[in-house]
Amino acid sequence: QVQLVESGGGLVQPGGSLRLSCAASESGFSINDMAWYRQAPGKQRELVATITTRDTTNYADSVKGRFTISRDNAKNTAYLQMNSLKPEDTAVYYCNVLAVRLGIGHNYWGQGTQVTVSS
Repeated sequence: QVQLVESGGGLVQPGGSLRLSCAASESGFSINDMAWYRQAPGKQRELVATITTRDTTNYADSVKGRFTISRDNAKNTAYLQMNSLKPEDTAVYYCNVLAVRLGIGHNYWGQGTQVTVSS
């Protein structure tokens, strides 16, 4: 099993910044791709950003230039630096990890952390 612990959410004013963290505790698994998703009230969960083990990144158009995903492979931790936040960024943010064991990939989700952008 892989457990994901997220932190860093909160309330911020428009134009502000937050940094989310996602620490993966693995037991016999190799952590591969890591990603952040978000889900706003009444909307479907959407992909925000992804990062591979070689630090190749991909972003949703809505966050390009404002959000940066990164990872520390030694700590199995992913980060999401969010700058120039907008009210429409308000959502529950979820960490997602692809973990591999014995050649089989498994998908894991974090519990979610609330990000609220409001004045």
